[in-house]
Amino acid sequence: MNCIIVDDNKMARTALKKLIEQVPYLTLKEECASPVDAYNFLLKEDIDLVFLDIEMPEMTGIELVKNLEKRPIIILITSKTDYAVEAFELNVADYIIKPVNLSRFMLAVSKAKELFEIKNQKVELNDKDKDYIFVRSNSVLTKIKINEIIYIQALGDYINIYTPDNRYTVHITLKGMEEKLSAEKFYRLHRSYLIALDHIDKVEEGTAFIGKHPIPIGEQYKKELLKKINLI
Repeated sequence: MNCIIVDDNKMARTALKKLIEQVPYLTLKEECASPVDAYNFLLKEDIDLVFLDIEMPEMTGIELVKNLEKRPIIILITSKTDYAVEAFELNVADYIIKPVNLSRFMLAVSKAKELFEIKNQKVELNDKDKDYIFVRSNSVLTKIKINEIIYIQALGDYINIYTPDNRYTVHITLKGMEEKLSAEKFYRLHRSYLIALDHIDKVEEGTAFIGKHPIPIGEQYKKELLKKINLI
């Protein structure tokens, strides 16, 4: 996996570089001292993974991610916990608090590697009136019945499709998946979640529950959701 480091602190870059050197499947392509340098580098180079600091001059790491049209896998590395909510909204692979030790670093890059390896998975197109979709993993096609899909979670350019027994990670955006499914059966109640309306058991204080599993409801989606679930 080709990766870059983006951090204005030289010591932090050096420490991270030493960690990267211990992972055989990571190849460091560039060290960037600013988000602007990283942005320009990413425009011309094919990078799989970015280790990104948040608080930097000129542009924050959060702002850099928001400005990228083609987004690599992102691991945020920061000295503060204040940005955890924003990181969740951006669907980054992981969020690490400095100083970074090897075991925590390995956990984060393992998550990134899993996303990278399923990059060739796709959802096969079907008409919206069909009751199934196919997920392609390498040369294998797996059939998923639409009525078995409980909810779908965004992971940047990937999604997790959840059924009662399995989770399928697929290289497609949540918007792309939403376009393949019937709006009568599925509703996007949060920027990161698409939920099967038939599987909602209750709605309470801005949260929809599938069994005991909570799904957050975005403020802008609440009114339409109440219409969708036939509120009396």
